[in-house]
Amino acid sequence: MPISSAHPGTVFSLRFGCLLLLISSLIPGCSRSDAPTAKSDVPDSEPAENAPDVLENPIAKTPPAIPQTYEINAETLLAARLPAEQTGEGWVRLFDNQTLFGWQLTGSANWRVEDNRIVVDGGEKSFLVSTSSWNDFELELEFKADEGASSGVFLRTPLYPESSKTDCYNIRIANDDANYPTGSIALRKAVAELPAEATAADRWHRYKIRVEGNTVTVHLDDELACTYEDAAPLPAGHVSLLHDQGHVEFRDIRIRPLGLQSLLAEENLGQWKQYPEYEGEFKINEEGLLAITGGSGQLETRDSFADFAMLTRVRTNAPDLNSGVFFRCIPGEKMNGYECQISNATKDGNPLIPGDCGSGGIFRRQDARIVAADDGEWFDMLLIAKGPTITAWVNGIQVSDWTDTREADPNPRRGLRLEEGTMMLQAHDPTTDLSIQQFEVVEYE
Repeated sequence: MPISSAHPGTVFSLRFGCLLLLISSLIPGCSRSDAPTAKSDVPDSEPAENAPDVLENPIAKTPPAIPQTYEINAETLLAARLPAEQTGEGWVRLFDNQTLFGWQLTGSANWRVEDNRIVVDGGEKSFLVSTSSWNDFELELEFKADEGASSGVFLRTPLYPESSKTDCYNIRIANDDANYPTGSIALRKAVAELPAEATAADRWHRYKIRVEGNTVTVHLDDELACTYEDAAPLPAGHVSLLHDQGHVEFRDIRIRPLGLQSLLAEENLGQWKQYPEYEGEFKINEEGLLAITGGSGQLETRDSFADFAMLTRVRTNAPDLNSGVFFRCIPGEKMNGYECQISNATKDGNPLIPGDCGSGGIFRRQDARIVAADDGEWFDMLLIAKGPTITAWVNGIQVSDWTDTREADPNPRRGLRLEEGTMMLQAHDPTTDLSIQQFEVVEYE
């Protein structure tokens, strides 16, 4: 609209604005850059100069501690299982709504569970760290922080990161941070413009984060907050929650690995080696399922894996059957590897007392803490092996968390084996009757 036809107040505002601009250009040291900058004006491609790092005073590298233990209510824990459409895509809970199983502490703070939430609000700077490691993944969680709180979600991080710029991806929770507020990746990428309610204190917000290759994408309350491409992408690492200051709560923390590739893509099991001299039988049936029956035997991958994530969907077709997924095996030897158990038997019907290690347990090393699947029904099992630490989930609930502290040995029956090895599916005995619908693996580099 021409100025001549504008409302008188509009004309005054325009003229007054121009006058201010002229004055500011004539006064030394005064310019538009000195005025308060809207969040939308902050460049989101370059790190802010001299921005402080919440890790300027790193946490002392004391041995990580296991969080306090909790009495488990089986019914409540089983209620935390995820629906099959999620677990079939690899989704699992990093927090089971009841305990801090699968987490470890670095530093000192009062991390605790209250009303299906992880809560922290006091003590020294501290991390709550997943024992499991993740390479490419999607992560979803909800958080709530009070005004002035400083926290964050650290991804692909070591136990003790010393720099947000080089050691990890620090997704900030800090409404008062002028440089990298909530939704930013600290010292890497500032948040784009978001509605004010997306960063409001004392209300729940949701992060949806995707880390794939060299790209990190952050959505906050379903709005794109920022996307960052790392010229030197980080290797697989932990998920950590930071306590720096203030009251922060977390809930509904779920994650899934990306990049899984099927090893059952060929009807003739071309990616596997069979052993006809053994009694067990392995074949793709008319339903397209891998059927495992008969006496003792094994089906072995032709490829070898060291650190990896593996997802399988399994059904035991009779009560109290026994099978397993062996990994880091010595190729060609009979089931000589670590074993992730498949057995849904319980003692006296109590899911907290496995009858034979329990599905997802690490056989002869650590029983599953709960039997989270039933015979005759499909269930999904996610297994992650990274270095000496082995973790497994059944139907979205973490059931095992074991670190091999034995002396190194090429034979996993005798000691710690970190070398790559094959995977094997087990036919246990003449009663074996197992169906496998999917078996997918992604190797960590």
